[in-house]
Amino acid sequence: MLTAPSGPDADILDSVADGVFTVDADWRITSFNRAAEQITGLSRDAVLGRPCSEVFAASICDSCCGLRRAMTNGNSVLMRAIYIHNVAGERLPVCVSASVLRDRDGNIIGGVETFRDLSLIESVRQDAPESCTGLPGIVGHSPAMQRIAALVPIVAESDSTVLIEGESGTGKELVARALHELSGRRRHPLVAVSCGAIPDTLLESELFGYRAGAFTDARRDKPGRFELADGGSLFLDEIGEVSSALQVRLLRVLEERVVEPLGATAVVPVDVRIIAATNRRLTDLMEAGSFRPDLYYRLNVVRIHLPPLRERREDIPLLVDAMVADLNRRRETPLDGVAPDTMRVLIEHRFQGNVRELRNILEHAAIMCREGVVLPEHLPEDLGGRTPMTGSTDPVELLQRNLIVGALERHGGNRRAAAKELGIHVTTLWRQARRLGLELPERDGRSRAR
Repeated sequence: MLTAPSGPDADILDSVADGVFTVDADWRITSFNRAAEQITGLSRDAVLGRPCSEVFAASICDSCCGLRRAMTNGNSVLMRAIYIHNVAGERLPVCVSASVLRDRDGNIIGGVETFRDLSLIESVRQDAPESCTGLPGIVGHSPAMQRIAALVPIVAESDSTVLIEGESGTGKELVARALHELSGRRRHPLVAVSCGAIPDTLLESELFGYRAGAFTDARRDKPGRFELADGGSLFLDEIGEVSSALQVRLLRVLEERVVEPLGATAVVPVDVRIIAATNRRLTDLMEAGSFRPDLYYRLNVVRIHLPPLRERREDIPLLVDAMVADLNRRRETPLDGVAPDTMRVLIEHRFQGNVRELRNILEHAAIMCREGVVLPEHLPEDLGGRTPMTGSTDPVELLQRNLIVGALERHGGNRRAAAKELGIHVTTLWRQARRLGLELPERDGRSRAR
């Protein structure tokens, strides 16, 4: 049987900031360092000789215990996020790593596990604003999202037309909703219409309405979306899909603030703020002759560009937290979060579908992971088995690499501009890049030989 370390070995363990304990082949605790005592509130005298599952009552003890996995296959388990219970019965978030202990002949005779208290990180997350942008439903603390967070309240105060650009799944409707909710029109409706989802022949009557007798089946008046949004805001999503003929009618509404329902003998004045959105470049459509320049300039009074998720990877952990919390509100058995190696896979992913794709991935993972922590094997097949883009297994280092590389790419290799975006000094950028094994470009963007 293993014995508790003593003398210098015990002093070394007690100097470690992480909790450390060892077990024998029967899963009974044989050592328990000072940090483990402080994190759990349990004295080593009270736990020595007891089964570790009885002491910790962790979220994975009965399902996917890291120590059990390590002692079964001989491989180490690194940085897995779980919950344990302290002496007061409170759940504590910790990050654990586990390895086997062998005798001189190489036989497995026990295991060692380290755990790091994540309570401070958890409390910061809980005390932070719900979204870190101050905008309802919009999550992000990246420089790009903070700029949008500062711009939206200013734009909301006016009645100017707004054009929101961004790839599919970036959250354009959420920004439109925030613009409406922060405006003086919030007591009136926000009416949304997807221009690309409705055939052009029906879109006209949907937008402008019709009067009884306008066509065969028109037995009574039907107000259009413009009339329904009177006093409020109208969100025209996928505006780039509107036909040229309908663009002319939209232009008249923007210029004269009146609509003419089908079959009507008089125009109807409307007081509506227009918020348009597109996942296509309207300037390209103008050059191709499929979008009217005069309508474009009427729509493009204020433009808000939403970056794709792959350009703000630092927001992924925050988005994951928010989405897991939302999923837990709808589940009988809540998830305990995602493991660090799962987060690493998510941070590396390209996310062609942006935030919408991330939500779909986590919903899939919630189905596959009945309880506990989301592991890489719970992700869709095209994600779970991915090979890392770098040799790092630390998601924090991986995130730092992506932040630096992304900032440099956005500024054409300009180190000072990249450092300014990241909020650090250029010397700090150089030092962090060197530590992470990145080659920084020269001032003109060329790679520097190292």
